[in-house]
Amino acid sequence: MKVALKTAPTIEPLTLADLKLHLRLDSGSFDDNLTITQSLAYGSKAIANNYTTHVGTGVNVAGKQAEVLLHCGTNGATGTNDTRIEESDDNVTFTAWTGGSFTQVTTTNDNADYKKPYTGTKTYIRTASKVLLAACEFGTSVLLNEAETAEDDLLTAIIQAAREHVEDITRRALLTQTWYYYLDEFPGEDFIRVPFGNLQSTDLSIKYKDSDGTETTMTVTTDYLVETNGEGVGRIVLPYGISWPSATLYPSNPITIEFKCGWTAAASIPSKIRAAIKMLCENMFNHRDAKESQAQGNVTDNRTVTRLLASARLWDEF
Repeated sequence: MKVALKTAPTIEPLTLADLKLHLRLDSGSFDDNLTITQSLAYGSKAIANNYTTHVGTGVNVAGKQAEVLLHCGTNGATGTNDTRIEESDDNVTFTAWTGGSFTQVTTTNDNADYKKPYTGTKTYIRTASKVLLAACEFGTSVLLNEAETAEDDLLTAIIQAAREHVEDITRRALLTQTWYYYLDEFPGEDFIRVPFGNLQSTDLSIKYKDSDGTETTMTVTTDYLVETNGEGVGRIVLPYGISWPSATLYPSNPITIEFKCGWTAAASIPSKIRAAIKMLCENMFNHRDAKESQAQGNVTDNRTVTRLLASARLWDEF
């Protein structure tokens, strides 16, 4: 199988906070573990029937546990405040996070603080608020549980290494990533299997070069169909009455299939796979010395890890 990684995952199955909680690591004190960052400065906010006037500053929450705090003072007579959490990958383009709307604040429940945990997967979050009928006093902040230890860089590397090891064992791509898959010829069957499981229907393309090096891009639904097959191996299938191109192909990697695969969120990865990754991370952290690891018995070869991953392995040959 000839493949090349185009785009690596932007998130991991475990966050740094997840692994620290599993390993019982923290900064040493409650205060050191917590950081509060202002998103929207507190003050009187004028009437604005939109979510673009009273917008907070984005806060980086990657790998951290986060809660958004809404600090409310006095609403003007009949005034209402609707505040929501927005999320972003790049701190530029934000969208409303599903489930991120606070209870509407009116004159009956103002002068109070409210909180809402952020459990999404984006790197940045902020707040956006709509004010109706009268000015309202409020502001927002983000509370982060971001215990920092001397081992943070090591733990981050361990998480990636454990994920890659599990991908090797299961022959899966765990989280969204883009690959190139190269073929030397079109198959004799009316389908092409796509490796790594969890094929995503978007951003899939098939290109082929003829003997002169002229490249042609095939058209989805006309030249081929995409069969995602859930967590299994996806396929590219010929429509009824259609054949693969009959051109004389270029001698080197003439057919390139670009595809995206993997679960779209860490929370979607089956619990047995995440449990195996935690065991691998724990082993790599606690037994960093090769001799000690061998003496203690390497969890990488532990039967529990093997059993957890056995039913997740893809057996198709490529």
